[in-house]
Amino acid sequence: MPPRPDDPSEPVTERPRVPRFTPAEHRVHRATATLMALCVLTAGCLYLPFLAELVGRRALMVTVHEWSGILLPVPLLLGLGSRALRADLTRLNRYGPHDRQWLRAALRRRGGRPAGKFNAGQKLYAAWIAGAILVMLGTGLLMWFTELAPLVWRTGATFVHDWLALAVVLVIAGHVWKAFGDPESRRGLRTGSVDAQWARREHPLWEREDNTR
Repeated sequence: MPPRPDDPSEPVTERPRVPRFTPAEHRVHRATATLMALCVLTAGCLYLPFLAELVGRRALMVTVHEWSGILLPVPLLLGLGSRALRADLTRLNRYGPHDRQWLRAALRRRGGRPAGKFNAGQKLYAAWIAGAILVMLGTGLLMWFTELAPLVWRTGATFVHDWLALAVVLVIAGHVWKAFGDPESRRGLRTGSVDAQWARREHPLWEREDNTR
């Protein structure tokens, strides 16, 4: 008599998985996300009255905010020693016709979105957040070290820093929302591998991309 599908004696076959990220890439992402979270939370404690009253210790919040911002680029700079991370940065900075097709399909909410290891949305997010971090770092330094620039520069830096911070919060919220909508993508970052069927469905050009490198 053949075993029933739920028979515990029947061997369970795991679905094939493909490697996506290395431990070094996971650590860089986790460290950068932690520092960014500290920046956002401490900024909230400095600018939102109800949080400021709830947390108090404004001097401590200022110190944590300043140093977490200064350290934001450090995980990536240290991670450049990883060949896999450098290869993925190259992928993120390389655009092709399929990226335009992906964006058109995404804007029209249609299927047929060709992507390599990273889709066009992920590439744009990475480029935008990298530029935003550099601008936030530069304007933050002008606000921190007041002797670096005249008052008019510091006033402009404060304006840019505050409004760009709001944009960063909104963009990161969108990034987190998309991540929660794709558990396999999160699992790939956490474990280093993804389901092969997911990879073929969401990133159909990934294998071809690797073969042409």
